[in-house]
Amino acid sequence: MNNFTFHRPTEFIFGKDTELQSGKMLKKYGAKKVLIHYGTGSVVKSGLLQKVEDTIKAEGITYIKLGGAVPNPVDSLVYEGIELCKKEGVDFILAVGGGSAIDSAKAIAIGAVYDGDFWDFYDNKAVSEKAIPLATVLTIPAAGSEVSNSSVITKMSNPPLKRGLNTDTTRPVFSLMNPELNYTLPPFQTACGVADMMSHIFERYFTNTKGVRLIDEMSEAVLRTVIKYAPIAIKEPNNYEARANLTWAGMLAHDDSLGVGREQDWGSHLLEHELSAMYNVAHGAGLATVFPAWMLYVYKQDMDRFARWAVKVWGVECKGNKEETALAGIQALKDFWSSIGLPITFEQLGAKKEDIPAIVDVLKLNTGGSFSSFMKLNMEDAAKIYNLAV
Repeated sequence: MNNFTFHRPTEFIFGKDTELQSGKMLKKYGAKKVLIHYGTGSVVKSGLLQKVEDTIKAEGITYIKLGGAVPNPVDSLVYEGIELCKKEGVDFILAVGGGSAIDSAKAIAIGAVYDGDFWDFYDNKAVSEKAIPLATVLTIPAAGSEVSNSSVITKMSNPPLKRGLNTDTTRPVFSLMNPELNYTLPPFQTACGVADMMSHIFERYFTNTKGVRLIDEMSEAVLRTVIKYAPIAIKEPNNYEARANLTWAGMLAHDDSLGVGREQDWGSHLLEHELSAMYNVAHGAGLATVFPAWMLYVYKQDMDRFARWAVKVWGVECKGNKEETALAGIQALKDFWSSIGLPITFEQLGAKKEDIPAIVDVLKLNTGGSFSSFMKLNMEDAAKIYNLAV
């Protein structure tokens, strides 16, 4: 196990009706002028936004609103939010929604206290040293942005550039997590969230670092829990037990407690970012397409680890042939994701084989030509993985 520093400063308020504590929590953390940032309509139609506003008014806190956050959040809304925060003197941001609204809020939070272009941080031209404090009311368990130090934004250039940023300045101060808010999620959105949280664990689990048995066991337990409750949540959307377990699993998948002490990969996320940037597909759907292909390409790098994963997570019976066991685990993943309605091929995703050279060109621009750590990959490897996904 490697040396590590683990920091998780977020305060979690979990359970039924916790969104009604929005105003109280904002007052606790000294908010005076709040920007409420949210998506494109569901939080309005459901009445959630009004509930949050009422709790803020009850505490005598001033607020302004900015809606419009979209899946694969884009730079234009971030610029709008930055300008609004500077003009109105905002000192706290509350993101109401899923990973897209939260990621957009994070970019606004660092950009509003920076004299330059916020994209400098995502372009590795600057390092974030401060941000407007932010918090979340979570509506979709998936991205883990309610706890993580990461955010992903797409710059609408030609070609579009989708990039991530990791900085502790944007970790939420608190997150309100009511699993009941997930009841109205469409089945496909629930499934995409499941793929997202499982992928966050895979990026940490498949490592070359030795002596990490404890975190392996914890990771396997969370994965088994997700596999158990995902079909239940899709079949019975109002099942509180299923929604609650998935909500907390999404947080655990990305708070990095399952990644400490080990080298992490994140190659599949980089491969996926190019798909969602080009086709504007759901991030979880893109990951469901990419990850099995990546696994088929790299599993021989550590056959023992893939075989263990097959046995411990999927219940594959190991009869002594580790390669057969590993491949059976990869097939089990594909079968599971297909069973909950996720795409696992380019065709199902809506991607095109003929676009692969262009996709690889942008990947090279974003990575410099090499990426991944479990198995070092270059652009030729990337093209082969995309073709496996075809």
